[in-house]
Amino acid sequence: MKSESMQSIVLGDVEVIRVVEWQGAFAPARGLVPESGAEVWKGNEGWLAPDHWEPDSDRAVVALQTWVLRSGGRTVLVDTGVGNGRERPGSAQFHHWQGDFLGRLARAGVRPDDVDVVVNTHVHGDHVGWNTVGVDGGWEPTFPNAQYLIPAADDFHFGPDNSYGNGRREDDRLIYEDSIMPVHRAGQTVLWDGTHRIDEHLTLESAPGHTPGSSVLRLASGSDRAVFVGDLLHSPVQILTPSCNSCFCLDAEQAVASRRRILQRAADEGELVVPAHFGGAGAVEIHREGDAFTLGRWAA
Repeated sequence: MKSESMQSIVLGDVEVIRVVEWQGAFAPARGLVPESGAEVWKGNEGWLAPDHWEPDSDRAVVALQTWVLRSGGRTVLVDTGVGNGRERPGSAQFHHWQGDFLGRLARAGVRPDDVDVVVNTHVHGDHVGWNTVGVDGGWEPTFPNAQYLIPAADDFHFGPDNSYGNGRREDDRLIYEDSIMPVHRAGQTVLWDGTHRIDEHLTLESAPGHTPGSSVLRLASGSDRAVFVGDLLHSPVQILTPSCNSCFCLDAEQAVASRRRILQRAADEGELVVPAHFGGAGAVEIHREGDAFTLGRWAA
């Protein structure tokens, strides 16, 4: 299998454009997916390398990317990356990060004023960073005309009202303060739970485990189907071994259950699986073999 780079694709009446903020070797393979065995990586080296794995360094390759959907006359962003100039002491690679994401977005034909809807599949720093930009020492929404859709369970879990602090780190507090709270203050957020319909083609659905509010976005237009699965998957090896979570999953049992449910439906209904962090083509078809899954064609 070979992963050719996909920059855009049309699914029914929806155009999908990929905007990559950063891509490269991120972490030791079994640091990112701790329960995956060396044999699954080595046994699939022929297609995992170089888009998803560096065999020589044994490091997983990932992408930080935003999916731009043009649907029903509106522009929808799925996740917003890391953002510039953030205090992220727990993530040395992206502490005070400076990149050209807005320039890349502009080259894809999207200006901040053009964005109608921002989807945060969950509230982790590499999914909400460009929600805001620095202005006069503070933070303001990057997309002034957009409605920001944020899972209510994550908003509570990572927000100041969670007095128990379950699973929250210092970085989580900083992420909420610079990337979520300013959008609340601007009156641009919609908190949702269960399911949320964006338009006739796009529906959000809860898939908890990675975080309490982790979600997927389902696309159905004409005969085409896709599911943007956020961080249900960090590596294709998790399709082959769906019981293996990433090191970032907060509720291991729930994350496995959500992953299996979403993958089963994708295989049964012919949904193109579009994870947040796959390199290469970025999206893949999957098939079922009993209780197991195999990879089909990568997005063209």
